[in-house]
Amino acid sequence: MPRAQTILQSDFPYNISARCINKEWFNLPMEQVWEVFCEVLTETHIRYDLNIHSFVLMSNHFHLIATTPKANISLSMQYLMGQTSRKLTKLGNRINETYGGRYHKCILQSHKYYLNAYKYNYRNPVTARICELVQDYKFSTLPAVMSMAKKPFPVIEDLTYNSSPEDTLKWLNEKPDDDKLEAVRWGLKKPYFQSKKSKTRNKPFLEDNDTL
Repeated sequence: MPRAQTILQSDFPYNISARCINKEWFNLPMEQVWEVFCEVLTETHIRYDLNIHSFVLMSNHFHLIATTPKANISLSMQYLMGQTSRKLTKLGNRINETYGGRYHKCILQSHKYYLNAYKYNYRNPVTARICELVQDYKFSTLPAVMSMAKKPFPVIEDLTYNSSPEDTLKWLNEKPDDDKLEAVRWGLKKPYFQSKKSKTRNKPFLEDNDTL
């Protein structure tokens, strides 16, 4: 089956994720993996003008929201994936490549879709029961956004958080409805974000103007 053609655009953010091969862990301490990603994300920003909105590193995958003013997501991700794979494979003495396949990207064509991806990603460590509060997870951009840590790499201004820090943090820490969470997870797997409909009610679990 031929590979789907990459959608190149500069108008909307992309939600991007990639997972280790066979869902294995990165085979390195998270601090080392974080350092590698910080270094390569900085390089990718400089080389390709990748504007990073948020980033969350997990034990075997990552979540990234970014925009590409030069409509060059393919080149940006080719560099990011290639360089992190090479460095992590070397540091971890791996035989196989780091990633299990290509990255997945979803275009967030409205602000509401952006907010759903934003919350879904930042809550990933909480959903995985690694921590109880989103701000307690250190391998993400949120501590820097909250001025709890230095910026690990260039990150554009977080207008979502800065518009109302207390309310945004409260919202991020509110556990979403299970159906809505599954709908967002489903929607982020599409090339453009979509609302999942119930098979029995033929009604979206997540309306276009809803957020988690």
